[in-house]
Amino acid sequence: MTELAVDGVPVAVTCRVLKLARQPYYRWLANPITDAELVAAHRANALFDAHRDDPEFGYRFLLDEARDAGEVMAERTAWRIRRDNGWWSAFGKRRRGKSRRPGPPLHDDLVRREFAAHAPNRLWLSDITEHNTGEGKLYLCAIKDVCSNRIVSYSISDRMKARLAVDAVNNAVARRGHVAGCVVHTDRGSQLRARKLVRTLHHHGMVGSMGRVGAAGDNAAMESFFSLLQKNVLNRRTWDTREQLRIAIVTWIERTYHRRRRQKRLHGLTPIEYEAIMNTDVALAA
Repeated sequence: MTELAVDGVPVAVTCRVLKLARQPYYRWLANPITDAELVAAHRANALFDAHRDDPEFGYRFLLDEARDAGEVMAERTAWRIRRDNGWWSAFGKRRRGKSRRPGPPLHDDLVRREFAAHAPNRLWLSDITEHNTGEGKLYLCAIKDVCSNRIVSYSISDRMKARLAVDAVNNAVARRGHVAGCVVHTDRGSQLRARKLVRTLHHHGMVGSMGRVGAAGDNAAMESFFSLLQKNVLNRRTWDTREQLRIAIVTWIERTYHRRRRQKRLHGLTPIEYEAIMNTDVALAA
């Protein structure tokens, strides 16, 4: 309004066009937003973005995310902003009545239980699993290429957050190279619906896909891998530390699953052998 007034447009005319009263504008002009209010607004935005990406987080985890985004504040400040705006952790308050409905899918189901691909980097499946240790839970996000059943990437952490899935995708892209157009199929977990992951997929030119709520068969090929991991590693013994379990998971994937476990669907080959033969055939055809 001030700029228009300088150009000769009366404030009364601008307010009438915008359907605003003049008195609030003049009150704001006499007492504009202070620097402290701007700082508070930026802090609230950072905390809200973190809460929307990971609604399970309490205020301390939200504070960590806000600090990573460049908004530094005290724990008490983060707690007060969260309290004033009602951004409660999904596990922090007891809910009465029906449980909260899962969020809507961010992507259509492009797979529809057709777990087949004729070439690498056409269809990837991803999911997150967890297991207890003496130090607390350890979380694993894995990405599987349907063509060869190879686990093209995985990310392991002691915190269940959107960064777990983002790191797995970025690692997979760094390893596989040309992935534009690849479909990444997941369930509707909050970490897999996070804006950070959606932005990452768009950045790499990949296409998201999501199954239905409560339909394990919509991601059955990934669930079968986690079932093998459960039987061969997670449930074999009690894990005292997260590091022990992390090493066991990585060793089983890289040494056993990829290089020693032959699969009927791959004509009796291991995922590494199958990809080696396929790459040779592609090179000869070229």
